[in-house]
Amino acid sequence: MMIDLTRRANAVELLREHVDGHPEQDALIWVGEDLAAVRRLSWAEVDTEARAIAARLGELFPPGSRALLLYPPVEFIVAFLGCLYAGVVAVPAPLPGRYPHERRRVRGIAADADVSVVLTDTANAGTVREWAHAEGIGHLPVLTTDEDHFGDASRWTAPRADHDTIALLQYTSGSTGDPKGVVVTHGNLLVNAHTMITALEIPADTRFGGWAPHYHDMGLMAQTLPALFLGTTCVLMSATTFLKRPHQWLAMIDRYDIGWSAAPNFGYDLCCRRVTDEQIAGLDLSRWRYAVNGSEPVHVATITAFAERFAAAGFRQETACPCYGLAESTVFVSGTGSRPPKTTVIDPERLAHNDFVPSSTGRALAGNGAAPLSDVRVVDPGTREVLPDGKVGEIWLRGPNVARGYWRKPEATARTFLAETACGDPGFLRTGDLGTVHEGDLYITGRLKDMMIVRGRNLYPQDIEHELRAQHPELGNVGAVFTVDTELVVTHEVQGRQDEAALRDLAQRMKQTVAREFGVQVGGLALLRRGGVRRTTSGKVMRSQMRELFLQSDLDAEYQA
Repeated sequence: MMIDLTRRANAVELLREHVDGHPEQDALIWVGEDLAAVRRLSWAEVDTEARAIAARLGELFPPGSRALLLYPPVEFIVAFLGCLYAGVVAVPAPLPGRYPHERRRVRGIAADADVSVVLTDTANAGTVREWAHAEGIGHLPVLTTDEDHFGDASRWTAPRADHDTIALLQYTSGSTGDPKGVVVTHGNLLVNAHTMITALEIPADTRFGGWAPHYHDMGLMAQTLPALFLGTTCVLMSATTFLKRPHQWLAMIDRYDIGWSAAPNFGYDLCCRRVTDEQIAGLDLSRWRYAVNGSEPVHVATITAFAERFAAAGFRQETACPCYGLAESTVFVSGTGSRPPKTTVIDPERLAHNDFVPSSTGRALAGNGAAPLSDVRVVDPGTREVLPDGKVGEIWLRGPNVARGYWRKPEATARTFLAETACGDPGFLRTGDLGTVHEGDLYITGRLKDMMIVRGRNLYPQDIEHELRAQHPELGNVGAVFTVDTELVVTHEVQGRQDEAALRDLAQRMKQTVAREFGVQVGGLALLRRGGVRRTTSGKVMRSQMRELFLQSDLDAEYQA
């Protein structure tokens, strides 16, 4: 019988129960590119290291101080737990990259959170200190928590924490604007894990694992913390390894007997494109029970293609598990496990006018399961009127999984977390996502800020991007579609090197595809090299930034028409 995770006073109390219950069991495993275990940590070892870090932090900083965490996967989790054990607010962020915009973003997170310290490991300390100095924040102490005798675990005392105590600031990906720090409490973390585990009916002995970045809400609050709160094992690999060799993710699931693993839609699509028949022949995916698809729009075509491609390896249709979530709701909102994916075909012309009308032909949408703890409303984003069944509007949520708000941004918090419907019903989170509830499932049709209105019709960029990739194999995995005034603009990466004549022909065929499939003309089109489409650290397309780059003629296109 599943224990109620929410009945614990705080996350530390729950974690230490598992330390007492099975101290020698693996808690964390980090694998390298050859899938060999780079590091294993038992529950007792994790607890000892976390207490040592916490003891040292407690000597240097008062409870409630913010610590910026810049680590690779396993070291990050240990330091994160050390912050929980110390009552220090963790601020996860990616290691500073080589591109200026990546380095500026991490500096912006440090400044917005007003951190007192930067925590990292010995292997990355030099890079982190160089970044801090270059970005003008060299005054911040940079501590390496994996050095010998960093802290004395025996000197640790449990923090005073309850469900309302802040555990971390989870910075949003910034796909449609500047990143903001979502204030996540111990209670939010416990409710989130309990809701996901019960909604998907995950057995207590299920191993979790994957490559989702630890500084992203999917990697931290859907992948790693639920595993630790459940008392099982989490197996981690780097996102870079997955992107280089997608097969390694699936091989890791097989080798380490992982039952729960998640990826955004593009991850499953990448596997379909790049995993070979020979690699599939060496896989056994029959023990994989929860192939969670979330973090970006879920495409029915990708779910279907993945299930068909990997059926020979034992992948079952009911393993595919579309879910919906967002950082502002501590990641998990909806999902239903142990069933074949639920899809509904809708009339695209009616959808263009915000009507969700099932049809025998049209656009197939994936159901994202039920939202067991959320009070869900479908709301007209302009009038704030609650819409009737069959209408598409902005998804509003209310419930214990909703985070407290944005860090030190009262106006943004009021707009997003304290919305009130036209009839005066208060306290809703505005998700910014468009969709509806149909036969108990939550369906997402797109992002409010990304939706394009062309000649009175509502169009969704991800649909156009997906259709172009499906019909033109020369294209890469990433594109960005947006509007400038009333004109539709398409930007997309291309694979390999092609001469100007081939690119001109491809551009013409892409324009024809958009006109034929969506009934609109393309006003501008740019073909880009790999990496030319700006994305967040979690892989989401930053269409607003791509629009600005297009307007500034700063796209560095291989071909433009």
